[in-house]
Amino acid sequence: MKYYAVAEIDITDPTWVRDYVTNVTAIVERQGGRYLARTPQIEKIEGDRTPPQVFLIIEWPSKDAADAFYASEEYRPFRERRQAGSKGKFLLVAGEDVNGVAHMGDQAA
Repeated sequence: MKYYAVAEIDITDPTWVRDYVTNVTAIVERQGGRYLARTPQIEKIEGDRTPPQVFLIIEWPSKDAADAFYASEEYRPFRERRQAGSKGKFLLVAGEDVNGVAHMGDQAA
């Protein structure tokens, strides 16, 4: 089953961003991930929360691939710099419909 890393990021110190984007993009791709969105173009349709500065979605072929990326020594220094220079949430979401109604694309069960 595919998994999706979803992040909401508010940058507090932009000095890490260029190096992070340049290097982490390649690390994600080498580990099987694919960026679906990395953008500041966010339109709030409902709710009271203020949208983050940046919204990110990465598609992973499996939970194991996502976990391996996040825990990797290659990613660790970039993760630490991102955490020190931003606030936000980083979530991992299963690509499934627990109700079994939606067609989940080309995903194998």
